Amino acid sequence: MRGRRNKSSSQTSVVAALVGDLLVAASKIAAAIWTGSAAMASEAIHSVVDTINEILLLYGIHRSMQKADADHPFGHGREVYFWSFVVSLLIFALGAGFSIYEGVSRVLKPVPIESPGISYIVLALAFIFEGGSWLVSLKQFRKAKGELGFFDAFRISKDPPLFMTLFEDSVALIGILIAAASTFAAVALERPEIDGIGSVGIGLLLAVTSVFLARESKSLLMGEPAYPVVRRSILSIANAHPGCLQANGLITVQLGPNQVVAMLSLEFSDDMLAPEIEEAVVGLEKAVREANPEIVALFAKPQTKKTFQDQRATTLDDFEHRKESG
Repeated sequence: MRGRRNKSSSQTSVVAALVGDLLVAASKIAAAIWTGSAAMASEAIHSVVDTINEILLLYGIHRSMQKADADHPFGHGREVYFWSFVVSLLIFALGAGFSIYEGVSRVLKPVPIESPGISYIVLALAFIFEGGSWLVSLKQFRKAKGELGFFDAFRISKDPPLFMTLFEDSVALIGILIAAASTFAAVALERPEIDGIGSVGIGLLLAVTSVFLARESKSLLMGEPAYPVVRRSILSIANAHPGCLQANGLITVQLGPNQVVAMLSLEFSDDMLAPEIEEAVVGLEKAVREANPEIVALFAKPQTKKTFQDQRATTLDDFEHRKESG
């Protein structure tokens, strides 16, 4: 991906994660009840929360695909951003909160782990299940990011479910390793409070993850611009379009993974009549949408460059004034 989302199904990643989480949650719950391990209980809650999260992400993806209507003229693309934000809050409130609470309680009142062998077997199976889901998520994310680095791809991605499933699966694998290490140390050293420390570690890991995911989802929910390559494409087409002297400026808003609204300030030749300008704008919109199918609406405002700059300066001054007075 050179700044644009490649064709990759985030839904595939979410479904794979859901199947893996269901299998893992069932095995961890049984093991937690059998062994009494705090770290295993934390991992079980983690997997249950992940399962709920995948269901919410699938619901968000489904809702975002609804057609535009009178109440939502640009469609429902931001549904996926809203539910992604809800998921990040659930990771913090349920996953991190319960894990830390359970860990602290076991540190204060240690309980010996029974049948640690069961824990090791379940954790090994969970690692296999989560690993399979992680490979699917990684494959989909690599396909989408193209030549970009992982961090840059996370930062500019407009498709939260795609990177959320990869993050959740990665954290789940790390959590399994923490649970296994704390269980082994608690049994080998006969210090059951280490099991509680492992649970706190898993909770802190989930808390850090949730904060990062919440920040990324909130940014998209508030409104981010389209990918740079999309913006450059629109300006390039506008500047080369017959009748258009120049594109003064462009504002874009990402409404969903595949939905963008664009607003163009254009300067036309002084000798062009209104019908000719209208025809030029219609042709421009067609050319832009052919090159960028994610554009759901393009608004063009005929004006000179000086008028555009003056209005932009006035808008920025008004914003700074409200900011200082507020």
